[in-house]
Amino acid sequence: MTFSHPLARAAKAWAGPQYEKMQRTLIIVTTLALDPKSKQYKKKMVDRLASAAAEYVAANPEEASGFVLINRLRDWSAHTP
Repeated sequence: MTFSHPLARAAKAWAGPQYEKMQRTLIIVTTLALDPKSKQYKKKMVDRLASAAAEYVAANPEEASGFVLINRLRDWSAHTP
């Protein structure tokens, strides 16, 4: 089962070392503003997405042990040196 939500643009579980054992983390890409200082930040929508992610992780512990919300850079070439 994969995580899907109307506010998520993509999601994938990744494994990485943490405290000498592998932990899987659900990485969720969204277009929502995640910075509370931003004028576009909508706490209610971010909370809805985070709540759905937490429910998914609780229901699928073999898939991931936690989650992270991230924004996708819109223009990768503008951020290269």
